[in-house]
Amino acid sequence: MTLSRLAELTADPTASFVLIARDGADTVELLTGEVVDVDLLADIPLTIDGTPREIFAMVPYRQVRERGFVAQDDGAPLRCIVVDEHLHLPAPALVAYLPSAAIPLRDGGFDIADEEYAAIVETVIADEIGRGEGANFVIRRDFTAEIDVDDRTAALTWFRALLTHERGAYWTFAVVTPGHIAVGASPEAHVVARGGVVTMNPISGTFRHPAGGATKETLVDFLSSTKETEELFMVVDEELKMMSAVCSDGGRITGPHLKEMSRLTHTEYMLRGRSALDPRDILRETMFAPTVTGSPMQNACAVIRRHEKKPRGYYSGVAALFTPNAEGGHDLDAPILIRTVYLKDGSLSVPVGATLVRHSDPHGEVSETHGKAAGVLGAIGAIDRDSAAEAREDADAPGAPQSLAADPTVTALLSSRNARLADFWLNPQSDDLTGPFAGKTSIVVDAEDRFTTMLAHQLRHLGLDVTIRAWSEVTDAELDSADLVVAGPGPGDPRDTDSERIARMRQVVSGRVDAGAPLLAVCLSHQILSDSLGIDLAPLGAPHQGLQKAVPVFGEDASIGFYNTFTARVAAGTTSLGATEVSADPESGDVYALRGEHFASVQGHLESILSRDGIRTLERLVSHALA
Repeated sequence: MTLSRLAELTADPTASFVLIARDGADTVELLTGEVVDVDLLADIPLTIDGTPREIFAMVPYRQVRERGFVAQDDGAPLRCIVVDEHLHLPAPALVAYLPSAAIPLRDGGFDIADEEYAAIVETVIADEIGRGEGANFVIRRDFTAEIDVDDRTAALTWFRALLTHERGAYWTFAVVTPGHIAVGASPEAHVVARGGVVTMNPISGTFRHPAGGATKETLVDFLSSTKETEELFMVVDEELKMMSAVCSDGGRITGPHLKEMSRLTHTEYMLRGRSALDPRDILRETMFAPTVTGSPMQNACAVIRRHEKKPRGYYSGVAALFTPNAEGGHDLDAPILIRTVYLKDGSLSVPVGATLVRHSDPHGEVSETHGKAAGVLGAIGAIDRDSAAEAREDADAPGAPQSLAADPTVTALLSSRNARLADFWLNPQSDDLTGPFAGKTSIVVDAEDRFTTMLAHQLRHLGLDVTIRAWSEVTDAELDSADLVVAGPGPGDPRDTDSERIARMRQVVSGRVDAGAPLLAVCLSHQILSDSLGIDLAPLGAPHQGLQKAVPVFGEDASIGFYNTFTARVAAGTTSLGATEVSADPESGDVYALRGEHFASVQGHLESILSRDGIRTLERLVSHALA
């Protein structure tokens, strides 16, 4: 019966349906229903005529504009299927039913040439990361080709190939709707909400298996890479910002783990927290994963807008399934739309991106995009698995390779990463918020870096009643009424006299200092405070994006995570400037912290997972400011 229903749908060129194989399941889900396109996430019709409905949605990248972020608008619809039927098909029978004839590609190649893409990478590293615009950015390009069969047949053929040859995917799926057809195998659950528990699954670092398969030696070499390790830490920090915005307990991390697939292996963490928000609000606050955009998120969107040649469509968006639950609400399951082929009018595109960090090698990032595209094309059988250098052989079909995740050397390497991280985010957090500053109020001024959500969460654990306000919205009256103002971090050059954001943060900092009112200044705001005190500002020789350092902070050495491109700098050996105490590097003079009458500041991000001594140092600095 179920396969006959699929046959009816595939024979009807106007029918819309979705096939989903979830990780570990022995059945494939078939969903069908009416297509409804909506403008906003809030418009997703979870309830119709008072009845909760199951909804499948394709959320395009352009929806980031709901968060006030920029994006090229290609008109890709926020497409919903109001599910009328939700059937479960036995996977072996489905594989036997689906078409299997090879589909050759014509005129295949990248829309951006290798040398041009390498030049874009160089520009982003130098002009964006190098100017302090952010820690990492994902710039994508597309592999494109033509086919000589109809799009629906291609989608079903390649879905079968993914079921047969791919392993380790979170979702394997085919989405067939008028004008928009997609088939893929996403490794990454971006956000899941079930029973009041929210999970996120940041995955980063890409190890492309060599010919003959992954070995312990090649995997150990990958896991020992500084670039890959720091890349994962940075995306965990970025997703913890999102978790802290939607979860009352801020989120806790577990891992790292290996994500082993047929042709690629990744490293991953799991983040968990509790939330009572509507799942549409959770989805909005977590648009989109830093693994496919960058950080800080708002500036990453601006960098993507400046350097990508065309709109993203659904790449880096999510597929989202909203399912009614027993509590009268909806559960959410939303994987990232990566490792996906898009089909339209006999043309296919496979968008892929490389994560650019301060250590990136432009030609290495070119190679990574080749590897990711080949991984998709090889899995669907669109390129020759036996002869293509980029693809793996059939020996890597599910069940053939030996998992290396349990190897003692691999396990030890993964576990050793957590020795560098903050216990605050690794351990369960207490529900007791009656900390040393209970009864005090604080406003955290967000300068366009959502590290402020993590900072606010830590301040609440110190007892403060915290409100986060954007730099463009906070009023002087609000600032005056707070016991403590925390001037937050943000991207950009603190010396930029043309920036309205920098100018407003200068007003916030100087207003508190002039009034003798308690102030804590962080990162960008620390630099602004330093400048107001007559301390020179200078760009670093190399950006400290996602860098962990042990630094002196007023008599104590502290392990802190840094995300800065600029620094305040004094003469070597300086410990004070008038009434202001200075903690600086004894050789370079780079200023790590300041404190004076009712103010304190810090260059590093005490809220970062890289700040092992973050909560202790934060308490010390807040105590001084409030004294």
